[in-house]
Amino acid sequence: MSTLFAFPGQGAQREGMLRDLPRGLLEHCSTVLGEPAERLDSAKALRSTRAVQLCLLIAGVCAARRLEQAGVLEGYAAGLSIGAYAAAVTAGSLDFDDALRLVALRGQLMHDAHPAGYGMTAILGLEIGDLEPLLERARERGEEIYLGNVNAPRQLVVSGEEQAMRALGEAARRQGASAVRRLAVSTPSHCPLLESAAEELAQAFDSITLRPPRLRYLSGSNARALDKPDAIRDDLLYNMCRPIDWAGTVRSAYERGVRLQVELPPGAVLTGLARQTFIEGRLVAFEGTRLDSLLALLRDERDR
Repeated sequence: MSTLFAFPGQGAQREGMLRDLPRGLLEHCSTVLGEPAERLDSAKALRSTRAVQLCLLIAGVCAARRLEQAGVLEGYAAGLSIGAYAAAVTAGSLDFDDALRLVALRGQLMHDAHPAGYGMTAILGLEIGDLEPLLERARERGEEIYLGNVNAPRQLVVSGEEQAMRALGEAARRQGASAVRRLAVSTPSHCPLLESAAEELAQAFDSITLRPPRLRYLSGSNARALDKPDAIRDDLLYNMCRPIDWAGTVRSAYERGVRLQVELPPGAVLTGLARQTFIEGRLVAFEGTRLDSLLALLRDERDR
C-alpha cells in the first residue's frame, strides 16, 4: 500500500500558524524573502493573499521535513491550489527557496489582478451536472463566473464577479443546493480571469530549474501523476487559472493503491473531503495527531 501527503489551500490558514516553527527555518525564510517571516501570520497580515500563501507553503514544508528526517516520507504528494507548491518541494522537484520567491510573486499577482469586486463561493449539495447549466446561462448573459474547484462530488466552488456569484447562488438554491457560502477569498482563483497573472508568473519560472520528483507528484488540477519537470512546471504555473479537481485527485490516489492520507498543516479540511473516497484505509491530519503515532502509521503503511 502507499501514502498520500496532502497539502491544503487557502481557507486553511489561521492566525499564529507559524508561531511554533523552528527559529532557524523562519530566519532562513526571512533572508530569502527580505522580510520578517514571523510576521506573516498576524491577523492583519493574513488579510493579504500573498501572506496567506507563504504561510501555507512554510507550514506544510516544515511538517513534511520532520517526516522526511524520520525516514517515512514515501508515496505521493499533492496539493490543493497553492498547496501544490509545498507538494512539489516535498516531492523533491522544486527547491524551497525558489518556491518562496515564486509564491510571494504568485500571491501578489493574484491580488493585483482583481483587487476588488471578485471572489469565490462554495455551492454545497449539487453535482457538476446540476451546476454547469447555471454557469453556462450566466456566461451567455455576459457574466464573469466559472467553475473553480471540485473539492468533493457535491462540494463545488465557483469563481467570478461578486454580483454574478450572488445571482448564481440564488439559482443554485432553487436548483436544490443545501448551502451557498461566500468564501473569505478576494481573488477569483482557478478560472480564466487569472490567465494574465499566470503569464506574468511565467517570466519568473523561466529562471527556475525543476527536477524529476523523488515522490510521485499528483496534479491537483487534472489528477494525473506527473514525472517530467516541464509538466510539473506547467502544473504549478497555471493552476491559478485552471479548475481544481481535488475530488479526482483523491480518487486517483486511492485507485493507485493509497490507503493512508496524511494532511500536512494547517488544519484538517482535506481529511474531511477524502472521507467519501477512502472507504478503506486511514485519514489523518498532522495537526492533532501525536508524532510518534503518526510515524508508526507511516512505517506500517510503508512496510505492507
